[in-house]
Order: sequence, then structure tokens, then C-alpha cells
Amino acid sequence: MEQTVGVKELRENLDKYLIRIKKGESFTVIKKSKPVFKITPLDAEEKWETVADFTEISKNGVSAHKILKELHKLNA
Repeated sequence: MEQTVGVKELRENLDKYLIRIKKGESFTVIKKSKPVFKITPLDAEEKWETVADFTEISKNGVSAHKILKELHKLNA
């Protein structure tokens, strides 16, 4: 049986649900008795891929404005 949780309940008890999700549980989130989205844990094989590490450019990172400016130059 699939578990459901209301948006309000999830919001008010997010830490509790994060622990359960990390343990492998999944939830369908409902609002006004209708499903709106599903929360599932990441598969063990799924990994985040680093696309760009802006700290290599500057230890404090790079502003979004600067990134957009550079991207605009590439497209011009």
C-alpha cells in the first residue's frame, strides 16, 4: 500500500519525513485529496555529477550575474 501525506503535514514535519525517506520510504503528497507529487529516495547508484565547480574560479564562488553575462557572450 502506497503511503500518502498531506502538504501541510509534510511541511510541518519535514525532518521526520526526510528520515523516513532516507530509510527507503516513498510518499505521494496530496493537497485537497488530490495527488500533487511523489517523494522517493535516490537510488544508491544515482550520483550527482559536477558540471562546473565555480569555486575553482573563485574560492567564494561566482555570481549568477557574471555567469549569465559570460553565457550571453558565448551566444552572441
